Amino acid sequence: MTDAAYADALADFRRRKDEHFAAGRGPIALDALADFQGLSYYPPDPAWRFVLPLEDTQGDAAAAEFLLDTNTGTPRSMARLGEVAVPLPGGEQRLTVFAPLGEDQPARAFIPFRDATSGQATYGAGRYIDAPLRRDDGETWVELDFNLAYHPYCAYGDGWTCPLPPAGNVLPVAVEAGEKLP
Repeated sequence: MTDAAYADALADFRRRKDEHFAAGRGPIALDALADFQGLSYYPPDPAWRFVLPLEDTQGDAAAAEFLLDTNTGTPRSMARLGEVAVPLPGGEQRLTVFAPLGEDQPARAFIPFRDATSGQATYGAGRYIDAPLRRDDGETWVELDFNLAYHPYCAYGDGWTCPLPPAGNVLPVAVEAGEKLP
């Protein structure tokens, strides 16, 4: 896909998300919808897109159960699939990759993370990426696109339980891609 086609597809995705939220089907309180003008995003940047091999850190064992802390204090159980090594500015960083428990062959991975923008240009508790998984010749690949990073629902108001990124998913660099604060 060309950079222009990618930017168009990303703009369409963002437009549809804004329409979904504006229609009251998202986390924004009904009384705040009258002023809702859409979410804020960094400009699309193909440099923040990666296809990375999922590194199995459990050996032959099935995905290990992992308890993620949440903003409400009620832990969320996830399956820890492994890690990806992300070539970021300043050097390679590792992120732990999760999926819902009980899925033998998940189609998507859940990657919560914080970075140097957290609490300043982006939500302080971090952002999420839902990354497609691709299997090829016995290897699993993670399609990690920081342009699709989004704020959890708890960023918009109370009443939501949101997993927090584990300590290993805190990046020392600024990821200037995806959703940002207004």
